[in-house]
Order: sequence, then C-alpha cells, then structure tokens
Amino acid sequence: MLSFDDALSQLLAAACAVSETSSLPTLAAAGRVLAQAQRAPIDAPPLDNSAMDGYAVAVADVRNVPTRLSVAQRIQAGSVGTPLQPGTAARIFTGAPIPAGADAVVMQELCEHATGEVTVNHRPEAGDHIRRAGSDIAAGSEILAAGQRLRPQDTALAASVGIASLPVLRRLRVAIFFTGDELRMPGEALQAGAIYNANRFLLTALLERLGCELRDHGQVPDDLAATRQALRAAAQDSDLILTSGGVSVGEEDHVKAAVEAEGRLAMWKIAIKPGKPLAFGQITSAGRAVAFIGLPGNPVSSFVTFLMLVRPFLLRMQGACRTEPLSFWLRADSEWPRPDARREFLRARINADGGVELFANQGSGVLTSAVWGDGLVDNPPQQAIRRGDMVRFLPFSELLS
Repeated sequence: MLSFDDALSQLLAAACAVSETSSLPTLAAAGRVLAQAQRAPIDAPPLDNSAMDGYAVAVADVRNVPTRLSVAQRIQAGSVGTPLQPGTAARIFTGAPIPAGADAVVMQELCEHATGEVTVNHRPEAGDHIRRAGSDIAAGSEILAAGQRLRPQDTALAASVGIASLPVLRRLRVAIFFTGDELRMPGEALQAGAIYNANRFLLTALLERLGCELRDHGQVPDDLAATRQALRAAAQDSDLILTSGGVSVGEEDHVKAAVEAEGRLAMWKIAIKPGKPLAFGQITSAGRAVAFIGLPGNPVSSFVTFLMLVRPFLLRMQGACRTEPLSFWLRADSEWPRPDARREFLRARINADGGVELFANQGSGVLTSAVWGDGLVDNPPQQAIRRGDMVRFLPFSELLS
C-alpha cells in the first residue's frame, strides 16, 4: 500500500492545471482562481481622510486647551473642503478628505459645539486620526497573487482600488457517477438489501463548494460493460471523472477493470483509514487523457478521501497555488488506545474547553460521525492517543472551503 504522503504527492504531480481564462466582473469573481497577479492602479485611500467624526484643525491653533475656534466649513465623505484658514476648524466626518492646512482631527467627544464655533478640550498631535493617502495600498503594488482562490475580502480589495473585472481560470469540469445495484434515491421505495445513495448528495455538494462544473451521470449497475460505457460517456466533456463505489476487490466491483480497459490505473490501495481502496488513473477519450479518481463506497471513507486527497488534487487542477489545509495542534480530551497500522483520520470536535473529543464509533459507514464532528484528527500509524496529548486537528471549515 502507498503511504498517504506518497499518494498525495503522486496526485499533485499528475494534476494538470486548466489554462483557459476569462474576464469576470469583480462582483462575480469570488470563489474563482485568479489567472494573473493584480496591481493597484491608485493609492488607497486616494487622499488623506478622517478616521472618525470630529473637527479638522491645525495643531498650531490648539496650543492650549480649551481653545475656541470658529467652524468655517462642513466636510462630508464624498465632498472636498477648501483650505483651512488659521484660527478655524472644519466639521468633518469619517472618510472625508482632510482639507489643506489641517494636520489633525479631534474626535467630537472631546469638543463642545456651539453655533458657528467649537471648543476644543484636547490638545492634538500632528497626524491624529488621519488616514494617510496610500497608507493601506500604494499605487503600483501587487495586491492579489496569481493562483489565489478569491475570497470575498479579495474581491473587496480589488474593488477598493477600482478594479472592475478580474481575469480568472475557467471552472473545472467534473463528471461523477455511482456504482451499485443496491443504490436508491430518496423518494424511491427501499426494497430489502437496498440503500439510499448518500454519496451522490455528499459529492455533489463538495464539488459545488469548490466551484466545479458538475456533470452528473447518475447511477451505474454493477456490470463491467455498463461501467466502461459510463467512463466513456463521462470522459467526453470533463477534466476529471470521479466515481464512488466499485473500487474494492469483490466480484461485483468492476471499476478497476473498467479503468484498465479504457485507460490506465496508476494507484490502487492507500495506507489510510478510512479509505484504503482508492483508484487513480486516466481514461483515454478522443486522443486525450482525462483524470480519473475512484472513491470507496462507504460514505465516511468517501468523505475523508475526498477532503484529504481529491480536494488538493482539484485545487491544483484549478490552478490554485495553495492546496495544503490549515491545521492546529490541540489537546486531546479523548483516548484512542487501539491505533491502526494505517494513518487515521478520526472524526472529532472541539469542546467548550478548547480540547478535542473523538466520536466513539469511527466506523467507515457511520455518517453521523461526520455530522457530529467539526474536523478530523490526523493520527500517525500505530500511535495511541492519551488524554492530554497534543493532536493535529484539521477543521471542516478549512477542508470544506
């Protein structure tokens, strides 16, 4: 069996990033991968402006307090005042440009306002409560790197310097199908021996969260010819074929043989738990090779292998520069006395004391463990966990984004 690290390295090395780009309105670009680095065309802020509501003054006019000044003008955000004359103040609001001649803002709570004048009860220093032009972003500086998967704050940053559209890589096309004569869809009658197809809902939602274009080819019978036909159909307009089920070694598991007949298989078993049977290879269609990944049929195995192996593979194919999820070392508040020889990804959640608790039943068919948990503990092979040990925790909030 391949180690998890070796399997992940092989997957990432084989991932061919898409190259086609398009220009999207910045308002619609969140979730897409940026194709080219972006530089700021202007300073941000573009002018010196007030950090709060108050009075713009010249420090030289407020040598002693209290000092009474006439209020010569009122400057709101979006307007520009006139130069400040000696002995006067400007009523100013948050975001409004600082008038020439003023070098400080005194917050309104430290002033007493009367008609046409203000009493300043605080002696300011030059620069107080002024946001300088370019203090956030200097014109010409790089603000977004190529390969960045754009978050809401990234598109907001682009908008803050007037970038109206962004070049993005095209969305990844992923074809999926599910093998198993026993599978039924919710709403259908459940005969003896049948189960509902939870993985179709699981993988659909996971792929959509990653911004993929989905081609759902439905459920395929446990039959070699039908599986081969499904692979050929899925390969026609996709970058990746993703399947669930049929990758074990039983007589009715036909995915391995079908992939070998329609292309080639590069990987078969991985030393992780859950999720040992995972297939990776290529399907040849019309002279081009389409990546293939076959996930195990047990829902938790499918969930974990997707998060830990398929997700980084997809991100690399999308052109994203970062594929490694953030993780944290936290205190174990549960014991795991019988570790496996394989690397384990244990469903866990953070408790109110900041420790990590493990779900009691870590079986690969126990989907409730993934709902109860809010992350995975990455446990090395043969390593028992005792209360108080520090464990590596990967939150679902990171793995699902």
